[in-house]
Formats: sequence, structure tokens, C-alpha cells
Amino acid sequence: MAIKIYKPTSPGRRIHSVTDYSVLDKKHKTPKNLLVSKSIQAGRNNSGKITVRHQGGGHKKKIRLVDFSRADKKGIPAKVMTREYDPTRTAFISLVFYKDGTKRYILSPEGLKVGQTVIYDDKVEIAPGNRMVLKNIPVGAFVHDIELVPGHGGRIARSAGSYATLQTIDGGHALLKMPSGEIRKVKDNCLASVGQLSNADWMNVRIGKAGRMRLMGWRPSVRGKVMNPVDHPHGGGEGVNPIGLKYPKTPWGKHALGVKTRDRKKYSNKFIVQRRSK
Repeated sequence: MAIKIYKPTSPGRRIHSVTDYSVLDKKHKTPKNLLVSKSIQAGRNNSGKITVRHQGGGHKKKIRLVDFSRADKKGIPAKVMTREYDPTRTAFISLVFYKDGTKRYILSPEGLKVGQTVIYDDKVEIAPGNRMVLKNIPVGAFVHDIELVPGHGGRIARSAGSYATLQTIDGGHALLKMPSGEIRKVKDNCLASVGQLSNADWMNVRIGKAGRMRLMGWRPSVRGKVMNPVDHPHGGGEGVNPIGLKYPKTPWGKHALGVKTRDRKKYSNKFIVQRRSK
């Protein structure tokens, strides 16, 4: 997938770039049963208070229902009909037609083309888009859409260009190297799809201007040091001032920037063999 750069007809256009979507199917109509409307929460909880800052606005979009499990389609081949853009995720999706007449969306890996066949079973060919249990996938293979708990659907490596590397199978567990560099254990009967996810160049896209961030649902962020003391621990002072504290703080006074927030007694710590690299 390539990055497209336009002629610099304006200051915003000069520094921005976009993903080249020319390889995607744009004319195909999305099945209505695979579309869901969802109201925008804008970072607010059920009482209307902002709990996550800098969210709101954004372009109106509908959610595509993606099948992260495929558990009920075991042994049924499916033909890839489209490769499409999904406004709610960074990776591309593919519409597949199963032999029993069902239509589903799946995450589209690199190398998956329209007209190819994908299948989920205990042991199938090692080809992009095929799905099987981890213990039947060869060591060293790239996998995505990986289950953490058998039968709960894919949870890991679902964003553009991401994949995990299967390192070994031992004692009922598979050792996976995550996109972050973390090495962790996952039960070897968890399902995973073969291949690296599509749109790997998404990380190289330059947003270019504030208006484009607003379309993505991101509201402006203001530095704490330019606020008043009543609004932020970093605020106050005349002119340009440093933070002036032993350590940076959040607007609510807690430690920030580089402080570990993971619970030391979290139940899943025993599955982490090696923490992600710094």
C-alpha cells in the first residue's frame, strides 16, 4: 500500500499525505445487516461528564460488523468478494461469501486478493486470511486477530500493519512476540489468522492540518503549563515557565509521563514472559 502526496496548493496540503485507496473496491454496496449506527459519546459518561478529554465532533460514520471469531463457520470455505475501507479502524476489511450463503466481514491481511478463498478449520493451508488454532501454525509464522481466551474472538493484533510472531509451542501454551515487542503466553488452542494485516503504511501518513484531526474526532489539546494554577498543577507564573515540580502531573495531580500504571498484582502478569522493549 502506497502513500499519496498531492501538489502543495496550500500550506495544509503541502505537509499532509493520504493512503492510496485506489486498490480498494468503492462501488460495492455494504449489506444492511452488517451496518450499525452508534451515537458519539464525545468522551462523556452516563451522567454527561467528560471523563476522556479532547474527544468530540468528527465525521458521521457507521460501524461495520466484523467477524473476529469465525467459530460457527468451521470447515466452510468463503470467497473474498471485496477489499474495503472501514471508517472505524485503520486496517482494511474484506467481504466474504460463504458456501452456505452467509456474508461476513473479516480483517483483510496483506496479500489477500478478491477471488481467493479463505477457510477456518483445525488445520488448513498456511495462506493469508486462513484461520486455525495456534498449535497447528508453524513456528515463525506471522499471525493476527489472535484470541486471548478460546472462543472469545480475536483481541490481539487487529490494527493496520500489525502482526505477532509465533515463537514456540510448549506446555499447552504458544509463545507470541507482540507488535509492541512484548513476549507472552497464549493457550495453544486459541484461534489466530495467518498473515500481516493490510495498510501497513498507515503509520507514515501525515495529518497535515488541524481540520483533519477534527474530522477524526480529536478536539484541541492545551498544554498544562500555559494554564492558570486553578486549572492545572503545571499552571501559573509570568512568561514562559518550566513545570517547576519534581515530577510532571496530570490535571488531577497524579504522576504522569513515564510512570507505570499497570497493576502489579494483575492476574495476567504470569503470562508475560518479557515486557515490551523501551
